[in-house]
Amino acid sequence: MMMAQHRATARGNGRSLARSRPRYGELVVKALLLAAALLSIATTIGIVGALLEPTIEFFQAVSIGEFFGSTSWGPLFNPPSFGVWPIIVATLEITVIAIVVAVPLGLASAIYLSEYATPRVRKIFKPVLEVLAGVPTVVFGFFALTFVTPLLKDWFPFLNLEGKNALAAGLMVGVMIIPIVASMSEDAMSAVPNSLREGSFALGASKMVTSVRVVVPAAFSGIIAAVILAISRAAGETMIVVVAAGSRSIFTFNPANEMATMAAFIAQAGAGDNPVGSIGYKTIFAVGTLLFLMTFAMNWFSARMVQKYREVYD
Repeated sequence: MMMAQHRATARGNGRSLARSRPRYGELVVKALLLAAALLSIATTIGIVGALLEPTIEFFQAVSIGEFFGSTSWGPLFNPPSFGVWPIIVATLEITVIAIVVAVPLGLASAIYLSEYATPRVRKIFKPVLEVLAGVPTVVFGFFALTFVTPLLKDWFPFLNLEGKNALAAGLMVGVMIIPIVASMSEDAMSAVPNSLREGSFALGASKMVTSVRVVVPAAFSGIIAAVILAISRAAGETMIVVVAAGSRSIFTFNPANEMATMAAFIAQAGAGDNPVGSIGYKTIFAVGTLLFLMTFAMNWFSARMVQKYREVYD
């Protein structure tokens, strides 16, 4: 009896010693994960640092009142004008068109994949949907320019579309961000416990009612995060709007017109012959800082919404 107790005590002490010994593999993994997190933070700080000095120098030469108080944008004109509202309005306009396209189609795809598709169909359909995210954006731009715009002109001649316009660009940006909305929303819906679905079915609800009134509200925080990420991606899109929307900076709310977004201006001005240190060169950084702040505000709002509507299940 004493021998059995001694062996049991020895085994217990052995387990305690094993638990107390450092597992070097876990320490290495933890260090790598910490380094990855710190690298992301350092990259963000580096971007802010690169933008800050030229932006400050820009606003020492151009007043904030002129920057936000005028609707005439032409930093490379003679004389130059620095009213940023035309490219802000163009950015918001194309983003709104894209979200109107992407959110309904992305959510419908997510509901189908999560609630209706069989595992075999989901295994095939989801990767095919996500292939859209891998298509080069310049391809979307040329498709909008050579196919979507002529098609819209034929179907809706009363719109008086220009050769390059915000409508076609917004539609293609919306198609491009569908995989973001669909994939992230589907992941959020798949994480909803089956007990909620079973409870809804037990009360006599149909599959559609269960999907819309039970699963979607339960996954609302994840859906909001997907939509905000898609908005940020649409606002920062460059090649589609450069090719399909054009480069003319005019203050207009008509999506049939050619217009330049903030990202398109940065791409075109950066590729031009702006001498380093000139006011035209510093304008790129001022617009980039403004776009960064807009994206940061959307991500902050997304984090607050996720925290507010997050559901925790045992």
